[in-house]
Formats: sequence, structure tokens, C-alpha cells
Amino acid sequence: MKPNIKTTQAFYHNLGKLFYAIAFSDKKVSPEEFKVLQEYVESYWLPYDDLTDIFGSDAAHLIEVVFEGVHFFDESADDMYNAFITYKNEQPHLYNDQVSRLILETARAIAYSFAQVNKSELIILNKLEMELNRL
Repeated sequence: MKPNIKTTQAFYHNLGKLFYAIAFSDKKVSPEEFKVLQEYVESYWLPYDDLTDIFGSDAAHLIEVVFEGVHFFDESADDMYNAFITYKNEQPHLYNDQVSRLILETARAIAYSFAQVNKSELIILNKLEMELNRL
């Protein structure tokens, strides 16, 4: 699934923030949520494009790096979600139907990975879906 758009490291950085915000919407992140994220990065995001980071690694790994390293950011989960939305709105050419579907699939998989979806996760998933459908 090669995109017809040129992604950036910031694209993957903001996806990491978004997926953390989804996982943390219920005020905790389970190991299962991170495991599902890793599986989606490996299966879907790594093959998405050929972009590499400054170390020559696939840039899609930045999703995991940001997700794991959120304690280095001085942002709440809400701020991270909003940062993703701001980036999406500033770079709309990166968000076609294909990538929007993959973002929603990844977000849903994370939310459903531990004890099903609760109300806070459902709310953020619905907000995200509405935002991504505004293409």
C-alpha cells in the first residue's frame, strides 16, 4: 500500500501523539494497547512508505517512539489529540481516504485491545472519525 503522497517525520510523530491520546483517553495505558500499536506499525505503517529517519530506520517507528516517550512531552493527552488535529488541518494533502481508514483502524484496534471500549474511548474515536471524514 504505497501512498501517492509524500509523508514526513512530523506525520508519524503526530500519529504517535494521536494513538497515545486514544490509549490514554481512559486515564491509563495498558501493555495490550502498546502491543496492538506495535503490531499495526509492523503490519501496516512500516509498509506504508519508504521514508526513513536521520538514523536510516523506517520513519514509521516514530509512532512507537513518541507513544512510549510521552513523558518527555509537556502535553496532556487532550493536547496531543489537538496537536494531531492541528497538524492534519495544516497538512490536509497527507490525509486521503486510504490513510484516514488506516488511522481509524489503528485507533479502534488500540481502543478495543483491552477490556473493550469504554465511554471515554468511544467519544474520542467518534471525534476522530468525524474529523477524518471532513477531508
